[in-house]
Amino acid sequence: MIACFRPSFFLLLLRRRLQPLKESAYYHFLSSLTASLLSLLLLFLLAFNGLHVFLKTIPHSSPFSPDKRCSNLSSSVLFSIEEKHPPVIFKSNSSVFHNPHVKICADDSAELAAKRVGKHKRRLRSLRLESRENEFSARIEEFLAANSCKLRFFMIWISPLNSFSDREFWAIQSIFKAHENGNPCLTIVSNSLDSTKGKQILSPFSKKGFPLIAISPDFDSIFRNTQAEPWFNQLRQGTIKPGEISLAQNLSNLLRLALLYKFGGIYLDADVIILKNFTNLRNVIGAQTIDLKTGNWSRLNNAVMIFDKNHPLLLQFIQEFATTFDGNKWGHNGPYLVSRVVSRLNQNPGFNLTVLPPSAFYPVVWSRIRALFQSPKDAAHLKWVKAKLKHIESHSLALHLWNSHSRKLQVEKGSVVDIIVTMKP
Repeated sequence: MIACFRPSFFLLLLRRRLQPLKESAYYHFLSSLTASLLSLLLLFLLAFNGLHVFLKTIPHSSPFSPDKRCSNLSSSVLFSIEEKHPPVIFKSNSSVFHNPHVKICADDSAELAAKRVGKHKRRLRSLRLESRENEFSARIEEFLAANSCKLRFFMIWISPLNSFSDREFWAIQSIFKAHENGNPCLTIVSNSLDSTKGKQILSPFSKKGFPLIAISPDFDSIFRNTQAEPWFNQLRQGTIKPGEISLAQNLSNLLRLALLYKFGGIYLDADVIILKNFTNLRNVIGAQTIDLKTGNWSRLNNAVMIFDKNHPLLLQFIQEFATTFDGNKWGHNGPYLVSRVVSRLNQNPGFNLTVLPPSAFYPVVWSRIRALFQSPKDAAHLKWVKAKLKHIESHSLALHLWNSHSRKLQVEKGSVVDIIVTMKP
């Protein structure tokens, strides 16, 4: 508005006001004074307009140029909790998962990386703020003592509540079905289930008198006095990079080891259905695959682990995690970790450990799990279902459903899974 100012209106008004003075002696004096003032005002306005236009034409620097091209980068290192491929059961809305198809400009990749690290740090700070010092262990000990628990089962649930489905109910139900007279107790370490809504989800078990509890994790407490403690502090400080793999999953891998070390008991993934009583099992881990030539195991899995409290092998697992952590390799800190350690220590008689064959916990490999959900299509298929069911009932203590591959499958009537989950104790 100032740039469009015109003084003509004011000149006209001033002339009309001075009309009676034209004949006076003061007229010439006021006229010359008015002209001088108007000239100064015009000079001021011209100077202001020039400066305004000049400033507008100065280019503002920007970190991004509008003509720079972005490339569509795809990450191939997003993996899962369960064996081999991306999972569904533990997929989380947590910020530690990243979108594998994100458009990133070359010049802003460093900035995005810095933001990602900052996000991890905020996530870790929130874990520390949410922790309840000493309450975590005290709540578990109180729960175990109050229920005279002879069998201590542990699960970890890192997913949102809307992911809790029939699969998890089957797994929990199977614990109490297989150990009706064994005084089993279940502790679920979970932020989402340790809530009012979480208690509502678990209420069907509580109403039946099943002793179970959901407790939010306190990493500072559970990691204390192990090598997990300095590792976690370095991670929180940013010294250790979390990598591209789910941070929640890697924390879950470490947390299960620490839980068994501090309390002793049985750890189960939430997609494991127990078929037989575990009472007589001690210091056991299951093989996932074997070498057909030698008959020896070739890979272990950490979805089912049974250990005494303070077992020295658990400390070896935790040490291996802390010293060889790699957040960019799926399984490196989980199934492959226990495989590495047991392979190195297998000849050491000081470690009391039993490795069960794949049929014990993993009677069906992940690539063939779909067949267990399909109803018989013909006589030949029906014969296969009966044979598979008989083999599982005879040789297996539990059935791992590999939820990362079966989560979206419907349980068809008459299938192996249908028969198992509806089977009477």
